[in-house]
Amino acid sequence: MRLSCRDWGGPGRPVVLLHGLAGHAGEWDTTARLLHTAGHRVVAVDQRGHGHSERLPEDTSRAAHVADVVAVFDRLGLERPVLAGQSLGGHTALLTAAAHPGLLGGLVVVEAGPAGSNPDVVREIGGWFDTWPVPFASWEAAVAFLGGGAVGEGWAAGLEERDGGLWPRFDPGVMLRSLAGSTDRSWWAEWEAVDCPTLAVVAQHGIVGAAEIDGMLRRRPEVRAASVPGAGHDVHLEQPRVLHRLLTDFLACLGVRSNS
Repeated sequence: MRLSCRDWGGPGRPVVLLHGLAGHAGEWDTTARLLHTAGHRVVAVDQRGHGHSERLPEDTSRAAHVADVVAVFDRLGLERPVLAGQSLGGHTALLTAAAHPGLLGGLVVVEAGPAGSNPDVVREIGGWFDTWPVPFASWEAAVAFLGGGAVGEGWAAGLEERDGGLWPRFDPGVMLRSLAGSTDRSWWAEWEAVDCPTLAVVAQHGIVGAAEIDGMLRRRPEVRAASVPGAGHDVHLEQPRVLHRLLTDFLACLGVRSNS
């Protein structure tokens, strides 16, 4: 299995960043740059089936994604890193923390939770992929179709140029199989099994509803939680500096704990 990472280096506490479905490691560039400037070692991962990692993995299960994260830790020698993920990457981060007690120094879930999605979301996202006018004729066309502004630019940065146009670096079928494994059940037991300090970040116009975040905090009242006003699901692209501030505060709290 080929896995591609952007390792920013740095002497401080390691922070590993996981993108969402159909995304890529470069979505985290602004956040990674800010964290790296503050002294943290930052690693952003192209998850299997995405970016420059293995495009057509045979195994798209949740367990395979978790095993990849652990493999990255081992290969890069990362000791008790903080693992942060957005959307499906946040779900992978949650399951990694639950499956490997004591492995993480902290967990950050961004626009992700344990409730599970409506199974119809697989069909809906498949329909969305079908509307992509690939190949995109230009960068501008891709940015406009994919949402415009920082969100469109973040998504478009994950495209590759070939045959006179811009194409996704992923196979839609792989994406849908990867998503299917997270929609057919809830993951509350795994959420309750997480043993490390945790930050949950949701967006005002995101996909994690009030009932889900309330359930997360009721089951684990020690969790830090924050909502980003005015932001949508891709909060890491829309409001990277706000997210960086939340991460920095969380990391500072972990620093105090580690020295106590």
